[in-house]
Parts: sequence; C-alpha cells; structure tokens
Amino acid sequence: MAKGGKDWAARIKGEVQKSIIGQDEVIERLLVALLSNGHVLLEGLPGLAKTLLIKSLGAAMGLEFERIQFTPDLLPSDVVGTMVFQPKEGNFRVHRGPVFANLVLADEINRAPAKVQSALLEAMQERQVTIGGETHHLPKPFLVMATQNPLEQEGTYPLPEAQTDRFLFKLLVDYPSEQEERAMMDRWGQLTTQPKLEAVSSGEELLSLREKVDDVHLSPPWSAPRGRPP
Repeated sequence: MAKGGKDWAARIKGEVQKSIIGQDEVIERLLVALLSNGHVLLEGLPGLAKTLLIKSLGAAMGLEFERIQFTPDLLPSDVVGTMVFQPKEGNFRVHRGPVFANLVLADEINRAPAKVQSALLEAMQERQVTIGGETHHLPKPFLVMATQNPLEQEGTYPLPEAQTDRFLFKLLVDYPSEQEERAMMDRWGQLTTQPKLEAVSSGEELLSLREKVDDVHLSPPWSAPRGRPP
C-alpha cells in the first residue's frame, strides 16, 4: 500500500478531515510524531475536539485503539493491568489493561494524580510494562497521545517533569476561525452523528515508512572559513 510519505500523509489527512475541520498544523505534527515514533501531548480548553481528533487519527490509521479517561479515583492498575486470582485454577493470571493497544488515548491526563500518570512512564519509554514482576512487551507500533486542559482549570494536577519528558511534542489546540466554524455548521448543522471513517493505512505501513525515515541522510552543517560570515 505504501507509495511514500507524501501519499501516506495525504491519505491520512484527507480521512481525518472528514470529521475535523481546521487544525491543519496540529494534524501535520501528529503525522510527524507517528513517523518519529514519538508520543504527543495536546493541550486546549474543553470542547475543541482534542479527543475526536485522536480518535479520528486512530480510525484512519486502522490501529487498535484504546481510550483511558483519567479521573481522580483512577488507579495505576486500571491503566497497565493487574494480577487476577482464578479460583478454579488456584493461581493468578495477568489481566492486561487498556495500555496494550497500538494507539492509546490518555484523555484529560492531568485530571489524575501523579501516581496514576506515572503508570505510563515505563510504557512510553521502554514500550513494555511490568505486572506481577513479569515484563510484558507492548504491540508495535505503540503510541500514547494524551490530552489535557490548561492548568488553571479546577481539579487538575500538573504533569511531573519525568512525564513531560516522554512526549515528543506538546501541541496547543486553539479555537477555530470564523470561516472554519461556518464550515462546521454547513457540514454538520443537520447531522446528529459523526461521519464514519475508513482505515486508509495500517500499522505495517507505518512501520515500513519509519524504516525509510531512518534511511534519510542528514549532511553535517557547512562551516564557513574564518573571517567570512556563513
């Protein structure tokens, strides 16, 4: 299916824009993160379609998608999983959490305390989690895309520095323009449901494109002779 990065980006962007109007720069950065194997943090006020944007990206990519709604009462085991006792067998069995997916949406990540936020640290850095003393590898590709409301909103917890270091980008989602709002009304003013998106790519195509990215050669910067400006 892969014809190159430009064709791939056009397909993904075209499919996502069936449900998202505007935010072209944010979508472009998300595609860069996919190719770079980097996690993304989206920040913006409630109601700016941050969650819808990531869900639409997962649908267009054809990836296994899981959404975790972060709340103050969430536990780390609700994210990565835990050991569950099986009475019939008389032993414990691993119950995998929603983090075992290709694309994980950590929705409103700053509404949960730091202890729960840190449950993603190993997963984001090592692409693995430890449950009951055993290491479990996450599927490939694996990406975390988190949303958060601005810190001045009531009931939020700032992300610790160790957590923010795991993200490749922090993208700010702003209000749409007047023209984009009019386009939304024209397109969805009479609709009660979101358009159904089709998978126009796959995890295998993404992994193959990443190999091409690794093959890109970057020449060292040219240094001018002394006494001459570069």
